[in-house]
Amino acid sequence: MKRLLFAVVLLCFSSLLFASLKAPERSTPGSVLSPYSYVQPFHAESYEKCMSAGTTTTKSMGFGNASQESSSKMDPEICSSMYWMGTNRSGVPLVEYASQGAKIVLFPSIFAGLLTCLFAIAGGLLRCMNIPFVDSVTQVFSEIVGALPRMVVIVICALLLPRELRGLLPLAILWSILSAPTAMDEAGAVAMRLGGARFVEALRAHGFGAFRIYLYHIVALNLRPVVVRQGAEVMMQVVFLELSLSYLAIVAESGSLTHSDDVRSWAELLHMGYAAVVVNEPSMHALMIGLSLIALIVVMATSLSTMARAR
Repeated sequence: MKRLLFAVVLLCFSSLLFASLKAPERSTPGSVLSPYSYVQPFHAESYEKCMSAGTTTTKSMGFGNASQESSSKMDPEICSSMYWMGTNRSGVPLVEYASQGAKIVLFPSIFAGLLTCLFAIAGGLLRCMNIPFVDSVTQVFSEIVGALPRMVVIVICALLLPRELRGLLPLAILWSILSAPTAMDEAGAVAMRLGGARFVEALRAHGFGAFRIYLYHIVALNLRPVVVRQGAEVMMQVVFLELSLSYLAIVAESGSLTHSDDVRSWAELLHMGYAAVVVNEPSMHALMIGLSLIALIVVMATSLSTMARAR
């Protein structure tokens, strides 16, 4: 079972990594192929029309001179993107939304998840060291940070950041810090059930060194399920955070708080899908793509948490 879950996690991560690496730096302009009309996925006629689209001009240089012809064709890669994922109303392939959105969320969410794992490990190990002053400081930190309304703090900090520094990574780090009390408390509770400092003293009496006691017996064998689950949950929450902030920016018609304005987000796919539900625009394929990408993140995080569970 764990091998299957590991394969699922690896497949999901590889797909997101490949999409982020293939993402264009900037959005392509709309295509003349589909002005104000959506191209549905796997539409053969649209693909053939795209491949044959282009302009041809003929210039005559006068009597006795050869004529010159110039032609320009659509990029076959763009046509292929239109063919298998479809486009928006302006002819921009939806594969751009998927790949650029993956580039926005992938590395900030992973960094936030790893940072949360470190907070959880620290919370568990501190309960095993029997240092009253450190326990008091940790408790005060947990009470203060845990009482803050996360979304309010995130929005305020996002608005206060200078325009050139706005991005998902600072907000992901802040979200990880706000999530730290929960991770530290749960890991500390697991460490206390082990016996805390008495568990460490018992292992030292058996001749084990500090590295084996703290990193192997405590972290690897006992704290691993909590640490991995907390990191996976924060990773998933950062993705949802980006979607929420980007969707609000689209609705408010303001600049994005998580990425530059010339990059597409998964939230735009959901916004297109909302138009399909409300006003019956032919953009249901955009909603399906957006929900599938979200499901990919949920499956990866859930599989990672389940894989790390104790036997």
